[in-house]
Amino acid sequence: MAHYLLSVYTPADGTPPTPEELDAIMKEVAAYNQELRDAGAWVFSGGLEAPATATVLRLQDGDVLTTDGPFAEAKEYLGGFDVIDVPDLDAALEWGRKAARVIGLPIEVRPFHWA
Repeated sequence: MAHYLLSVYTPADGTPPTPEELDAIMKEVAAYNQELRDAGAWVFSGGLEAPATATVLRLQDGDVLTTDGPFAEAKEYLGGFDVIDVPDLDAALEWGRKAARVIGLPIEVRPFHWA
């Protein structure tokens, strides 16, 4: 089995869904997450707050500097993720396809590299 990160990319300047639309999406997300659990593939899932809530720590001249906001300005940001444990990339891609259908946003599938 291998671990994969399914990253949900959210448009930075998009119109957020209405409360009714978000409620319907979240019900589908809950069903998707339950399907992951039932299949034994679920490891961890989470949603992230907007990039404006980020704090960046950066080493500079031996000191660690703290700045508010995202590390980089971008058209999209990481809005949430799943960590899954599946046999191979094909299985990870299938879960990524399901996530894209449920959420309606781009999903990036990446394998973990274990040192």
